[in-house]
This record gives sequence, structure tokens and C-alpha cells, in this order.
Amino acid sequence: MSRPGIRQVAAHAGVAVGTVSAYLNHPDRVSPERAGRIAAAIDELGFVPSSAGRQLRLGVSSLIGYLSPDVSNPRFSELAQEVEYRAERLGMTVFFAHSHGDREREDAYLEAFEQRQVRGILVSSFQPIEARLAAMRERGTPSVLVGRRACDDLQPSVSIDDVSGGRQAGEHLIANGCRRLAFVGGPLPVQQVADRLDGMRTAAVAASVDAPEVIEVAERSIAVGRAVGAALAARPATQRPDGVFAANDVLALGLLQALVAGGVSVPGEVALVGYDDNEFAEASLIPLTSVRARHDDFGAAAVDLLFEAIEHGRGPRADGATAQRVYEPELIVRESSRRAH
Repeated sequence: MSRPGIRQVAAHAGVAVGTVSAYLNHPDRVSPERAGRIAAAIDELGFVPSSAGRQLRLGVSSLIGYLSPDVSNPRFSELAQEVEYRAERLGMTVFFAHSHGDREREDAYLEAFEQRQVRGILVSSFQPIEARLAAMRERGTPSVLVGRRACDDLQPSVSIDDVSGGRQAGEHLIANGCRRLAFVGGPLPVQQVADRLDGMRTAAVAASVDAPEVIEVAERSIAVGRAVGAALAARPATQRPDGVFAANDVLALGLLQALVAGGVSVPGEVALVGYDDNEFAEASLIPLTSVRARHDDFGAAAVDLLFEAIEHGRGPRADGATAQRVYEPELIVRESSRRAH
């Protein structure tokens, strides 16, 4: 049995072939009543639009690229799902790639995206990348920087105010009686990590508390968190921080496991705060206080900004505004930091 085509869909829906074509390529131009009939016909007939044929006719791709640095962090997995859902609603397919924080892999994937002539690219990166994205923009491939604020007003970005997040974490630990603070995170040249540390330092200065001890790590993994936690547990109690802010939840959960295994009371002896508020934070044996960097429309906002960039090309936005969206994080307090003081 042959696959149904656009003519069969039009006949089944009782509309012209051109109306079905408009529905597939420019759904905003079709009335809700006709769109409902066409959608029902497509479902009933099992019609599958030919993206390759549409690309040839329109001279554009239906692909967008999404480059992520860290598949081990649940936050990036959640974000990928948000991006995919939003892109599908807009009739696009997402091509996912993971650089694992490696610059050569990142460059190779960006080149591959360009070669595939994707409509645009979403990029989450720990590396300095704006110059590369600017060059791609000049060649006709727009992008959105996801996870940190762009320095260039022409570069759209969606980010969290990490300085505010770090400040909230520091203020919370201090308000709960902590005076020997520590920050665990790294590498420090990563902007998001540096911003979270700056926020904690700001809180310490404002409260006239000693600057936090900085424990820099090469990667933000649960294994590294366990190693740092074991080292802290081995210290004499008077030389151990009584309030720790970890740069992400994965690190914090490793710290939590090792501290408890080492006989250190959390939060009695060490209050602990993470960052991201991933799905495991609340489910931990001792529920983890965390700075929530998740927003329901974060992934959708990134996709929407990319479509705006595609529409406006290399030029500035018609309204003169910069395409920078910065979200305010929220501290979610749980048992890992609730101390009697």
C-alpha cells in the first residue's frame, strides 16, 4: 500500500492542496478550523511530511543543532528534553551532540552543524566561544548561548544570574550560624563557577565573615565530590568548614555521602548547599538544599530566541533590544542546611 500524500490529506480534510502546504510550512496562516481538519486527516491517514522534500522546495533545513558539554549532569538532560519538545512544536528536529567539555570535540561538532546547514545552533559551553559563534553568524548560521550571559549584544543568550545564586547560598549558610565557609567547584576559569564563588564572597563580605575557603576541583562529578568530602571528614572538627557551598548538585551529593560515611553530621557539623536543584536533590537520604537554576520556560526561551535570530539574520532586532534573557535563581531550603544555632 502506497504512503498517503498531500493530495490525499487535502481531499480527506476537504481543503485545497495549497492549504495543506501552508499548514505544514506556515501553520499561523491557516484558520484554526481548517488546521483542526487537516491535523485530523493527517492522524487518520498516517501521513508523514517529507522533510527532505520540504527542504529542497524551501531551500532551508528543518534541523537545529544543540551542543551540550556534560551528559553526566542531570540538568543538561532536562534541558535537552525541554529544547526537543519546544522545537517539535515549531516543526523542527533537533540534532544533539555532546562535547564532554573538550574544545576539539566542540569545534568539530560546530563544523559538522554548519556542513549540515542547520537553521541555527543552541550552544552550552564552558569554553570561550563567542568569537567562534560570531564568525558562524557572519556566515549565516545564528546561535543562542545557553547557560551563561553573552558579552556581545549581538549574541543571543539565555542564562541564570549565578552571582545572585552564589550570594543566596552564602547568605543562607551565614544565617544558619555558619562562620567557616568553603566553596567547592571548578575549574575556576569557567564563568558560571567563578560567578557562583563571587556571589558567596559577596555574602561573606556583607556579613563581616571570613572569606570562604576555595577548594578547586578539575571536574564537577560525584566521584570528585566524594573525594573532597572524605578529605574534609578527615580534618579535625575545628579545621573543617561548617558551611559548604558546592558548585553543582552532583558535587554536593558526593560530598554528602562521604561526610556522612566519615562520621560527620550533616547539617549539625557541616551545613551543605548545592546548585541546580536536580531531580536527585530532594530524593537524597538527607534532602539537599540547592539553588534552583531551573525554570519551566528556560529551554523554550532558548529555542524561541534562536527562531528570532533566524528571522532577523545578522542584523539587530527591529525593536533595538538585545536578545539576552537572564533568569533569577531561587534557593530551595531542605534538611542538609537546616541547623539549630
